[in-house]
Amino acid sequence: MKGSLKEKLRSDLNEARRARDKVRTLVLSTTLAELRNGEIETGGALDEDGVRMVVARAIKQRQDAAAQMEAGGREDLAAREREQEQVLKGYLPPDLGAEDVRGMVRELIDGGAGHIGAVMAGLMPRIRGRFDGRAASAIVREELG
Repeated sequence: MKGSLKEKLRSDLNEARRARDKVRTLVLSTTLAELRNGEIETGGALDEDGVRMVVARAIKQRQDAAAQMEAGGREDLAAREREQEQVLKGYLPPDLGAEDVRGMVRELIDGGAGHIGAVMAGLMPRIRGRFDGRAASAIVREELG
């Protein structure tokens, strides 16, 4: 697949190494290792959605780590985690707003999804990595009444 996200990650890793950009090199090599692990687990190459899920998971890990560092009073380490998070966010489509998600939820409800499980099952693949799942769940509950 020409122009795939995985190929972009590899190409950017090579550029980061040539530029001696330590942060990008670390983040991209770690993410590519996580991709390889995911491919080993599934027994085959990940599709674009699978690659995006790995990148989204890596972003979430950085966010959680930054929150823990801040709670521990280590603002320097939290800043490093946030910097890595920003590098990874550049590889995903822009974040969705709450109103975008609300519109998707209404579409799913209008399409026949009548309970939270059905709505979330249809919603999560569309928003994964672009909107917080807990916040989406709250929107679903509001819309279902």
